[in-house]
Order: sequence, then C-alpha cells, then structure tokens
Amino acid sequence: MKDEREQTSSTLSMKILFIHQNFPAQFMHLAPALVQQNNNVMALVPKGKRPDKWKGIPILAYPVDRRSTKNIHPWLIDFETKIIRAEAVLNACLKLREQGYSPDIIIAHHGWGESLFLKDVWPHAKLAIYCEFFYQAHGYDVGFDPEFQRQKGNIEHEYARLRLKNLNNLMHFEFADAGLSPTYWQASSFPEQFRDRISVIHDGIFTEKIRPNDQAKFLVQKSDGSKLTLTHDDEVITFVNRNLEPYRGFHIFMRSLQALLGERPDAQVLIVGGEDSGYGARPDPKTGCKSWKEVMLKEQKDKLSREQWSRIHFLGRIPYQDYLSMLQISSVHVYLTYPFVLSWSLLESMSAGCAIVASDTPPLHEAISHGETGRLFDFFDANRLTDEICALLENSKERARLGANAREFAVNNYDLQTVCLPKQLQWIQELASTG
Repeated sequence: MKDEREQTSSTLSMKILFIHQNFPAQFMHLAPALVQQNNNVMALVPKGKRPDKWKGIPILAYPVDRRSTKNIHPWLIDFETKIIRAEAVLNACLKLREQGYSPDIIIAHHGWGESLFLKDVWPHAKLAIYCEFFYQAHGYDVGFDPEFQRQKGNIEHEYARLRLKNLNNLMHFEFADAGLSPTYWQASSFPEQFRDRISVIHDGIFTEKIRPNDQAKFLVQKSDGSKLTLTHDDEVITFVNRNLEPYRGFHIFMRSLQALLGERPDAQVLIVGGEDSGYGARPDPKTGCKSWKEVMLKEQKDKLSREQWSRIHFLGRIPYQDYLSMLQISSVHVYLTYPFVLSWSLLESMSAGCAIVASDTPPLHEAISHGETGRLFDFFDANRLTDEICALLENSKERARLGANAREFAVNNYDLQTVCLPKQLQWIQELASTG
C-alpha cells in the first residue's frame, strides 16, 4: 500500500515557481523536464525584453521601481540592491496570491535576494535555493591573487564588506527548506549548519552532443581579413572565459604565450570570451584600459613578435555550435580559475575529449585528476603552464589518453540525461514529499 501511495504521489501535478534573475540559466534543463511531467511551471523574472513563454513555461515579469540610495555606505550597496529586488518580487507575488495562485514548490537562485520574503507570502510552499557560492574571507577567491587584491594594505575592509555581502545568504538559511549546489566544493563553502540541507547535483552536460569529432573544422576570420580553416590535424591551443578576466586566469594564460609561441612555431591560439566586467573588478582606471583584454594587450604588446601575434586569435563570444567545433579541433585546452565557482566550459571540454591543462585550484579537483583526466599546474606559474602545454603537444598518445579519460569521466558523472537530470527530478520529488 505504501509503494502505491508513493507511486501515485510521484505522478501528481505540482505548481512550481522558478525565480531567477536570468531565467532559465541553471534551470534550463530542469524547468522543461518538470513541464514534461505535467507539472504547472511558471517563472518570475525582472521586467525587460523577455518572451511571454519559454518552452511552454509562462514568463511573468516584475517591475523594479527604485534604485539604490545615493551616497549610501559602499558596503551596503549590494545588500540594499537585493532588498529592492526582494521587495519588487514580494509585491508581484502578493498580486499572484490575490489571483488565487499558490505554488507547492519555489525554486530560486537566491543570490540576487529575490526570494527573501516569499515564505511570508506562501508559508506552506517548499523553498529550494540554488547554492552557488558563500563568500569567505580566507581560502577562497578573496586574497588569492595578490596582484589584484581589492584593497592592498587594508584587507580588513574587504573582510567587513564580505560579511555584509553574506547577509542575504544567512537570512535565507533561516527559512529555506533545501539547497542545490552543482559541486561538492561549492557546497562546502556554505556554513555547516546549513550544509546538511544542500544536495550536490550538477546542472548537467549534453555529453551525447558534446563529443569528439575528428572531422570537425573551425574557421578563423583573421585580423588582416584573411580566413584560416583549422582541423584536428593542426596544433591548436584553446582558452575560454565568459569574460576575459583574472578570476579565470586570463592574465596567466597571456603571459605564457611568448614562450609557448616561441617554442611552437606552428601553434594557433584561440581565445573565446567577452570584455565586460565578470566576477571580479574592472581594471584600475589608472591603467587607462576599460577591459582586462586591453590591459594584457598593452602589457604583452612588445614581448611578442608580429608573427606571434598573428597566431593569437581573439574570437569574442561565438555561436554555441562554433564553440563546440573549436573544442573538437583543440589540441590542448587550458582552463584556470581562482578558488571560485566551476565553469560549465571545463566539463564541456572534457565531454569533447580535450586534453586539458588546468590550474591546481580546489574547484578543479572534483573533475581533473592530475595525469588521469588532465594535467594540473600552479595557477601563478606561467612557465609551468607553457611546459605542460608543450609536453602534450609533443605527445599525441598522451593527449588522446587524457582526452578519452576526461570524456569518460564527464559521461559517467555529469551527463544530463542519465545522471544529473534524473537526480534533480528525484530531488524535487523528495522535497515535495517532506512534511
């Protein structure tokens, strides 16, 4: 009888409300899968240029009617911004309640504060939050890279700012029913008293689509107007950031290129990434540069020859299919990060069968085992990075072995359809069944 009740409850339709500043983002697979299970799914997003529906999911927009207070204490700007968003979402949800809407489950990326007051609107709804990162004063991103320490000589101010930045996190821990984190390392950043409510399930990678392809080609539009077609037979080093910045080791990679291109006269370097502000701060205005790309071009300008610069290709942000083709023709893929959130691009490069050289920083240790699924080096050692890349370029068998191991690990641990999505759906069912 118990089994019958459990089976019946697993097929019951639920009302599920997603709240995310950039929906669908991390929920791009989970939300449509819940629709396919006949759940009533809806998303709430900030007002802007948004479709009314996405993959069968109604998109409701909430307006934000005020800005941050002028001349407010700089340590409070972040928290006040979150409160402004939270109030806007509160007002939108009160209107939904007046219309008779009452969700069974609310799934939110709480990092922007939007879900802060929703248990006051719907006390009986289960609130699950996406636990991406808890800010820390020691052992994580802050102070990791002395070159770009936010307030040199006055790190205590940075610690104070971080304590206030975590207010939103801490307030959510009082009432959130569950958390979801993509990696064990990211989950471990959260305080122990909340950690037992966090399930670790990655967002998932389409390993069937992102796979090796020896026949792939990638077309490069060179700065002189000519075109270059690269294949799996060429010597190609790839580097990918959402935005080119120190948090993802862009400066270290750029400093490795003089020696690398000197030793490898046939190597082509493909760099993908935007020039907007990313996770870290923009360059110091004293540099006269608006982006980290400008900073590094200025720094390295006279260190590389014109011929070497002709083999470095800044691609900006490219279409996804082109990005996959680039990974498929990559000889060596380079990934670096501060102790911070892990990029999807690392796992996608593993799924594509890339031979990977990566920074020996904690977020990598769940995916890259030195000598098995890739090669690790000290984040700050640009010379060692060059050596590791060159050693792999000299050894095609080792590249093939590391790439095959990396793909196997990605398929077994991060595949969307067979691993991650089933676990996420099970997590929802367990959340719904808790008292």
